[in-house]
Amino acid sequence: MLALDPELVGRLADLARRCTGDDKVAQMFARALTSTLDSTVQRQPDGTTFVITGDIPAMWLRDSTAQLGPYLQLLPEAPELLDMIVGLLRRQFAYIVHDPYANAFNREANGNCYSADDVHPDRWLWERKYEVDSLAFPILFAHRVWRATGCTDFADETFHRALVAVVDTFVTEQDHEARSDYRFERPGEPASETLVRGGLGSPVARTGMTWSGFRPSDDACVYGYNVPANLFAATALGYLVEMATELLGDEALAGRAHTLQSEIEAGVAGHGIVDHPVHGRIYAYEVDGLGHSLLMDDANMPSLLSLPLLEVCAPDDPLYLATRAFALSADNPYFFQGSAARGIGSPHTPDEHIWPIALAVQGLTTTDRDEKLALIRVLRDTDAGTFLMHEGFHRDDPHQFTRPWFSWADSMFCELVLDYCGYQTLERSRS
Repeated sequence: MLALDPELVGRLADLARRCTGDDKVAQMFARALTSTLDSTVQRQPDGTTFVITGDIPAMWLRDSTAQLGPYLQLLPEAPELLDMIVGLLRRQFAYIVHDPYANAFNREANGNCYSADDVHPDRWLWERKYEVDSLAFPILFAHRVWRATGCTDFADETFHRALVAVVDTFVTEQDHEARSDYRFERPGEPASETLVRGGLGSPVARTGMTWSGFRPSDDACVYGYNVPANLFAATALGYLVEMATELLGDEALAGRAHTLQSEIEAGVAGHGIVDHPVHGRIYAYEVDGLGHSLLMDDANMPSLLSLPLLEVCAPDDPLYLATRAFALSADNPYFFQGSAARGIGSPHTPDEHIWPIALAVQGLTTTDRDEKLALIRVLRDTDAGTFLMHEGFHRDDPHQFTRPWFSWADSMFCELVLDYCGYQTLERSRS
């Protein structure tokens, strides 16, 4: 079991207490920070790191990246965590090489899975829902580790093969209708759990964007081009270009990735931006290239709200600000306001349920310190007395919640508290 130095945890909790003036926030922060390492991080004999999502014994490529995000900030004071973080990257890229279309994996080939009826029989796979962001998150994390520490221990042959697989997959899915062999069906399940047309998904035209079967929520896309996922993929491809050039010396891969990045960005510009009667020019959430668009935002990252956090744009970008105003308004069908809180939820959870992840993202993407603190207090007051974050809670009654143990949400709370306390700024001033 990996654990943080209790003295460091104590100092960070004291920092949270001083900055927020709140003892419960400090206690929740310390508990969340230690809980993820104590209960979800599993070091393996091969030196890799397996990270369960919480109450599900599988590892999501997206979730595991976000779960360990706060610890990257702690490396100046806890350098012993670097080996654990590199171990996660090694396992993530090995999984991508194994199957770039899978979103969640088992620790070993044990056959555990979400549904015994899933089409794919691979015993390594918990689930094979293809989500563009599953390939982008490990690339973003690898780039952050490299730039923050100079460490390149993850940049081995498996890493190289994984980057090639990401580019190949994104290119194939630019022409999903004609070139893709990917299919996903769960007979008898709700529409959110399966793809129409024999598992192919709803029709799309070629746009330059890359197709995704499922959203970050693991719900099926209504239209195959998820705009925040494509914007995030384009950002990740930019980092892939840097790493392919500087770490791998593969100019051909870098060139392919740069071309793909440009095509995706042009696709979003041409098809993913719409005119809203109230908010003006904003990003759509999903489009199909055939004239249809879905105007909403979802609590899960990548979301439209999260774009600055994922390094897609600056927080003061005019197009983002207009989209943000839409996402945080009643015009977004998944924005809920009640007596306990107001914030973004998801069709993945019951109606009128707000997600702590979305509240943390809202705080992490604003430059208003008063708003950040207000959101920290909302998260403090909606824990249902558990001192932990949940997946979603009812807007009027936080004691109605989904998932009692959701490590990703705990980590997002930690990131928001560290951000409010200026922890990264403090560390930079010491270096």
